[in-house]
Amino acid sequence: MHERISINSISFLGSPLTAFAEICRDLQPKRVSFLNSELDDAGSVRRLLDEGRYRFETCTHVFMPGQHLDPNEETWAEPRARLNSLIDRVAALGGNSIYMLTGGHGSLTWEQAAETFAAIIAPCALRAREAGVQLLIENASVLFADNHIAHNLRDLATLAEMADIGVNVDIYGIWMEADLKASLERLMPRCHLIQASDYVYGDRSLPCRAVIGDGAVPWPRILDWVLSAGYAGAFDLELMGPRIEREGRVAANRRSAERLSEMLHKLGA
Repeated sequence: MHERISINSISFLGSPLTAFAEICRDLQPKRVSFLNSELDDAGSVRRLLDEGRYRFETCTHVFMPGQHLDPNEETWAEPRARLNSLIDRVAALGGNSIYMLTGGHGSLTWEQAAETFAAIIAPCALRAREAGVQLLIENASVLFADNHIAHNLRDLATLAEMADIGVNVDIYGIWMEADLKASLERLMPRCHLIQASDYVYGDRSLPCRAVIGDGAVPWPRILDWVLSAGYAGAFDLELMGPRIEREGRVAANRRSAERLSEMLHKLGA
């Protein structure tokens, strides 16, 4: 497996850390990623990292779960405290980044919601920089508008620039966008994670991800663009849905890693 590929426990949702450790021993990645809730058992995470000599790549976080962004500053204390606690735990474990959903749209305009998020996150972003942890936002489907406001690359770039934080680009959600090369080039200076999966035309379930190379996503072209634009970070596998379950989660991750590794090696990464 290419050293820049990360195996994410989100692809094995519902599996305990002991099972994820076995999966990692089987797949032999150099990097692994976790759900934020798994860091509650920091001792087990530390053992997993130490035993496999894995790099802790990234951790998920929903900044305001079940809440919409609100200009009322009285609503900001709790999400800030949760994120600050996670930053400290990720830093203590040597993690590279945290990628987030922002909180929902509510009744605000996009601009109002973005300004609110930037204001809320500011002290957390400073804390993360001081701790050596990259704080990232990702793009997510409009079906997650109750928890997020960045659904395309333009909005992702604008929001990250406003908040002065980094990005995680989930290729699954944006590969069909217009002017994709230019949008990716704009984001690369702030991009510290790229999430990888594929999409097969006609799939309609949520989620409905596929093994890399089985679908329509032009991965060789996209990889060439981001590498040429200077991207030096990890490629995190996020594989969920009926196709993944039918094949088996471990087998699907293995095939995706093999295909992505081959592409990266061909491009000299």
